Amino acid sequence: MNRSRLFLLVALAVALTGFALIAGSRISRNLVYYWTPTDITHAGDKAYGATIRLGGQVAPGSIRMGNGSALDFDVTDRNTTVHVKSNGVPPQMFREGIGVVVEGTMVRSGYFQSDRLMVSHNNEYRAPKAGERIDAKQLIKSTKGLE
Repeated sequence: MNRSRLFLLVALAVALTGFALIAGSRISRNLVYYWTPTDITHAGDKAYGATIRLGGQVAPGSIRMGNGSALDFDVTDRNTTVHVKSNGVPPQMFREGIGVVVEGTMVRSGYFQSDRLMVSHNNEYRAPKAGERIDAKQLIKSTKGLE
């Protein structure tokens, strides 16, 4: 009985030591938060400097290509809009109205600096069967942004 109690106490001490090391190592600085444009505007100073994944839709008429691979656009959740600046080459599916997730940080100049740009798409693609007629109008419609 004493041996099992000793084992339990040692196991508990090891678990508590591990927890203390994780908590003390500032694991929170490695966390990435997923926010909407409304969340960022309501966060105030907490949004600056933190690594954030901003999710929403690319606002219509907001895409502007800059010099080289510079790209400016707005992300909206239909309540709030956040201006995004990205230096990476956008994915092929990037366009107005599509769902995006951009990873980066909000800067004091009032825009979101993106290090990574990901587009959201559905899984409804179905390859045409052999001999099946392809409806070009439906195909074009499926490549347009979310309305």
